[in-house]
Amino acid sequence: IEAGAKYVVMSAPSKDDTPMFVCGVNEKTYVKGTQFVSNASCTTNCLAPIAKVLNDKFGILDGLMTTVHSTTATQKTVDGPSMKDWRGGRAASGNIIPSSTGAAKAVGKVIPALNGKLTGMSMRVPTLDVSVVDLTVNLAKPATYAEICAAMKEASEGELKGILGYTEDAVVSSDFLGDARTSIFDAKAGIALTDTFVKVVSWYDNEIGYSNKVLDLIAHMASVNN
Repeated sequence: IEAGAKYVVMSAPSKDDTPMFVCGVNEKTYVKGTQFVSNASCTTNCLAPIAKVLNDKFGILDGLMTTVHSTTATQKTVDGPSMKDWRGGRAASGNIIPSSTGAAKAVGKVIPALNGKLTGMSMRVPTLDVSVVDLTVNLAKPATYAEICAAMKEASEGELKGILGYTEDAVVSSDFLGDARTSIFDAKAGIALTDTFVKVVSWYDNEIGYSNKVLDLIAHMASVNN
């Protein structure tokens, strides 16, 4: 701001009270003139749309998320010291590395009704790009897995078109390279134990998909401020 920028968009979750926005979820709450905003993380941008659909349609009592996440720029090519945690210093190309993530908790900032109801972790894997969210929830309202899939498909063709995708194909991670959507629901990958205890799976290109939504948020801010 001191150097002349009018607005700052953080491409990472905010650790303070900086407003956080996810396109398709809460960007319409952006207030004209707000200079500092966060676009959350790539994982939050994947998780929030499917959490929104589940909560709007069936209600979420609580849930746990795991993201199987591609290698990031901060990881090591060979074993070395890590300021953050010991496991984070191990070689990225030869390990599956458990890691922390604030992505699930951040959903509570963009969907206040879910504040305190979700938490999660990350598994860093030796792939270059494309990650996947595994969300397991207890639902307030019973629903068959087919009904959940139908709700996701409806949202992907309606209010969340261009943000949430839907597929019934037998896909793998590389099928989503370059996908501008931030959350592609995989109908064939999810499972349900009961009508209230269900696991859903959604893919995301953690580089291109997220970058596209940063630009979309900037465009939305420009339209509000001009």
